[in-house]
Amino acid sequence: MLRKLEVLALIAFFGFSTTLFADQVTLKNGDRLTGTVVKSDGKTLVLHTDAAGDVTLKFDAIQEIKTDAELHVTVKGGKTAVGPVTTTDGKLEVATKTAGTVAVPKENVTLIRSEAEQQAYEKSLHPGLTHGWNGGINVGFSVARGNSQTENLALAFNAVHPSLHDKITLYASSINTTNDLANPSTVANLEQGGLRYDRDVNPKLFVFGAGDFMANALQFLDLRQVYTGGFGFHAIKSDRTILDFLGGLNYTHETYSNGTLLIPAAPPNPAIYESYGKTNKFAALTLGEELNTKLGKSTVLTESAGFFPNLQQTGEYRFTFNLGTVTKFNKWLGWQNQFGDIYVSNPPTGSKNNDVIFTTGLNISFTR
Repeated sequence: MLRKLEVLALIAFFGFSTTLFADQVTLKNGDRLTGTVVKSDGKTLVLHTDAAGDVTLKFDAIQEIKTDAELHVTVKGGKTAVGPVTTTDGKLEVATKTAGTVAVPKENVTLIRSEAEQQAYEKSLHPGLTHGWNGGINVGFSVARGNSQTENLALAFNAVHPSLHDKITLYASSINTTNDLANPSTVANLEQGGLRYDRDVNPKLFVFGAGDFMANALQFLDLRQVYTGGFGFHAIKSDRTILDFLGGLNYTHETYSNGTLLIPAAPPNPAIYESYGKTNKFAALTLGEELNTKLGKSTVLTESAGFFPNLQQTGEYRFTFNLGTVTKFNKWLGWQNQFGDIYVSNPPTGSKNNDVIFTTGLNISFTR
């Protein structure tokens, strides 16, 4: 009997200790939540709870905050106090180690960060080029046998290196389809890749430079090189949604090859084959928009559109559209769907204006 009482007492002690050392947030309506204060921007506060995960609360709906762990509290003017926080008479009292208790009016608070959030923020200010990357790898594969013998492989890679005021983006994708019963056996072969650098001018405006490359066997496109520079505008920039509008100029260099041409010759000279094609070099406008938004807790939607009118040949242009989703199963594995449309107003003879692409498969995320 005594043994049972000791066990019950131990369980009660640990349960009480868990509550005792957790942060507590009391709302004006009397509700009390227990967890860990993660961050606040002065408008909302994120509290991590064991039962419901991250909970976002309106900051002006909070009556009291009490933490045992240290928080970094920043007020208007940029000063920051570090220490455990309690609320008294509508003020946040920060028990600092050096300056004693610092009272901060609640309406003057601009930022609150936990120690982990503060370390992540400081690391993001000056990440090394080999660190701070995040992105994913998409893989899709299909096989058909019977009346057709086809194989399709779709691969894609993207990586982003963000810091406080700039961002590097890398991407590459490849779609290859073969049909063993056809001649030639390659049915489709599309490869794309590129990089872009963004630099903030102010919180809303940024400049960017990019290089994009494409090869498309079905359109006889050997290589298209597009070098772009311009300005971007953050129409929306929040934790859930980013909407950017882009404008600038680009230089395009593209080479098409329609195949080989047989040139007969009289004996003893042999017939020769010469490749023929077309090379275009021109300046064009770059106009576009990009959207990245979270749908629920596990799905991210991305969308982009670009319009590139030729400045040297009126009426000629290129248009691109991409729409995709990634739904996470866990931190590193998810399912991706991607739709793309590439339109060229003046394709070479024998090819179509439009290439429409849909891929689906696994997404493997990474962070370094």
